[in-house]
Amino acid sequence: MTLPLLKNAKVEGKTVLLRLDLDVPISKTRRITDDTRLFVGLDSLKYLLHRGAFVTVVGHMGRPKGHEEGLSLRPVVDWFCDHVRHDAEKTKIGKFDGWHLSQNLSIIENIRFYQGEETNDPKFAQELADLAEIYVNDAFDTCHRNHASIAGVPSLLPHFAGLRLELEVKELTGVLENPKRPLCVIVGGAKIETKLPLIEKMHEFADYVLIGGKIAEETKELLRVQHAKMTRRRSALLVADLNDNQTDITPNTLENFIQIIGMCKAVVWNGPLGILENSEFKTQEARAREADSGTQKVAEAIIKSKMYSLAGGGDTVGFLKENNLLDSFHISTGGGAMLSFLAGEKLPGIEALLK
Repeated sequence: MTLPLLKNAKVEGKTVLLRLDLDVPISKTRRITDDTRLFVGLDSLKYLLHRGAFVTVVGHMGRPKGHEEGLSLRPVVDWFCDHVRHDAEKTKIGKFDGWHLSQNLSIIENIRFYQGEETNDPKFAQELADLAEIYVNDAFDTCHRNHASIAGVPSLLPHFAGLRLELEVKELTGVLENPKRPLCVIVGGAKIETKLPLIEKMHEFADYVLIGGKIAEETKELLRVQHAKMTRRRSALLVADLNDNQTDITPNTLENFIQIIGMCKAVVWNGPLGILENSEFKTQEARAREADSGTQKVAEAIIKSKMYSLAGGGDTVGFLKENNLLDSFHISTGGGAMLSFLAGEKLPGIEALLK
């Protein structure tokens, strides 16, 4: 795979539409609780600004139905004011609401507030493309979406992969084409509709697939039936048992998972193994302790083994950051995109850059 790379683009004096991953968790008081995704986008943004480009940033937050003030990008704009510029002025950017942070930097309001984004409407894509001369995608996490700002605009402008997207594709391609073996894939969390169809495909290249979290609770029997029907499977499938509170994997499951991890030379991990929302405990701290024990011990086992480890997905990365473990893992900002890429699927955002 040979992507057109930002570092090979002539951007001096050009107007650039930069697609970043702005979908960060926000507290009830509208504060960003994990800014990892914003930090990884800074490299491409600063690269462009330092070379004299005029940048318009586009991104989304959550899954709004129309304009939802609770999903406004204003907290993200304030974050960029602190890290790049010091003031923001509400304005119009073409037909879009947004903010000017400086003469050469603007940010469009949550692009999913507009109906044409998720339908990849050609007219809407053209309205975005009219804002710039060059398009740069540095939002790997949404490359599996056939949306206007991901797959539509690149067909209308000279286009390039941002610095972070280049790195993510390089890491994942290495896992896919030449993985260290035995290779273990750990899948947890929720979003069953996204992860379940991909688990079967992972058997084609993984040696072990370990399933935890909500997806294990709700699909255990289905996963075992699917596994029994696979005739070309490479991997062994282990689906976690959950404790009586339905909040975490059992000690026996944890022991089995750690034993398998100890036999492997590489691991790909997406999704926590506990189920926080099912906890009967009343305080947030108690719920976290109850649901994170298995995840914590699995992380420690991976680090102790000193194997190649790649972790991705918002919840997983957030957990590792909260526990000061990020530096022990290769990190992918994509959750569903990471799994789709490893399963051999064609990601619309990547395909658009290759055309």
